[in-house]
Amino acid sequence: MTELATTGTDLPRLRELNSLSIVRALRDHPPSTVTELSQRTGLSRPAVDVIAQGLVNDGWATVLEPGANSAVGRPARRYQFRAGAGHVLGVDVGVHKILALLADLDGNIVQTVRQTVAAEAEPAERLAELDNVINACVAGAGKAPSDIWAITVAVTGAVDAQGRTIFFTPLPGWKSVNLVAHLGVRFGCPIVVENDCKLAALAERWKGVASDADDIVYLLAGMRNGAGLIIDGVLRRGFGGAAGEIGALKHVRWLNAPAHLQNCPGVPETVSPDDAAAWVFNAAREGDRAARGAVHRYVKDLAVGAAALVLTLDPQVVVFGGGFSRSADLVLDPLRHELQRLCLRMPDVRASTLGADSVALGALKLSLNEVDDRLFRAGLSAPVAPRRQ
Repeated sequence: MTELATTGTDLPRLRELNSLSIVRALRDHPPSTVTELSQRTGLSRPAVDVIAQGLVNDGWATVLEPGANSAVGRPARRYQFRAGAGHVLGVDVGVHKILALLADLDGNIVQTVRQTVAAEAEPAERLAELDNVINACVAGAGKAPSDIWAITVAVTGAVDAQGRTIFFTPLPGWKSVNLVAHLGVRFGCPIVVENDCKLAALAERWKGVASDADDIVYLLAGMRNGAGLIIDGVLRRGFGGAAGEIGALKHVRWLNAPAHLQNCPGVPETVSPDDAAAWVFNAAREGDRAARGAVHRYVKDLAVGAAALVLTLDPQVVVFGGGFSRSADLVLDPLRHELQRLCLRMPDVRASTLGADSVALGALKLSLNEVDDRLFRAGLSAPVAPRRQ
């Protein structure tokens, strides 16, 4: 970016744009000198020097003074984006748990609160637990609701533009819940509600095994199967929020795939339906023939839907995630074999390493994206939480 000739009436706006360019140059970079910022932005060194000092005064940046034992010559001071100027929340409202992560504007997690919840919990009970988890997370970090700049909540099921799960959700009574309105009573910042599979895909590209890819199919594999899609580096929601919901097509057999594990012969009666899959995977590792057969049938059904997405989107990477990713040692090779048989071009198939935090991490990343979008679309006054529009 270079400085532009401007009239007097344009000068304040130009200063604002130049300030934004410096903030961009500080984000996601180590502490930088005026020379480095000048090279990164195309602005002159004198202009960068003045703007950087102004950003420090306004609270957007901090100064790292050089040490006394530096090399010969006067060492340069360095500027660093002040990530603690604001904080964001990422929340995963699952069937069995609620997980909240609070992070600064660089995505550094400063507080985590996790709480189990009954699968059959009605909306009022689940919302009460959600409030408790968020309150504990915010207070535990020494923050107030006014310190939160954006909130993203992940839910199970396709989400429309208003944040409602109008199509399908396994959470009892959840179609009647308006999370934006519920949380908006206490938080004035932007609040986004999004599907858990989509957010897990976002997390994989941010901090997971697909950080090198722009075209990703994420498979959430567990007692239900789902998918999140990133194409050309952009999370795809579809026109109505139902992109990736290929499991709704019964012919791909995703709905029934987990039943192969639940109904495996030999599962003890003392093992609950929710724990049956883990028992089968463990038995398969030990060589149990029936368990190995159940895993094989599960993978074949999972591969049909995965292949349909691969043939449609031609991704670079397919990520095997969700709760069953803990058993990727049993799934990845047969899944690759099935995809090789069904697809024209074979993508790279990788197992997620983010574990149970992947959905909440994706929610955190979407909150950070929301802050950046509003920050670089608006002006730069002293740091203050953006308000909902």
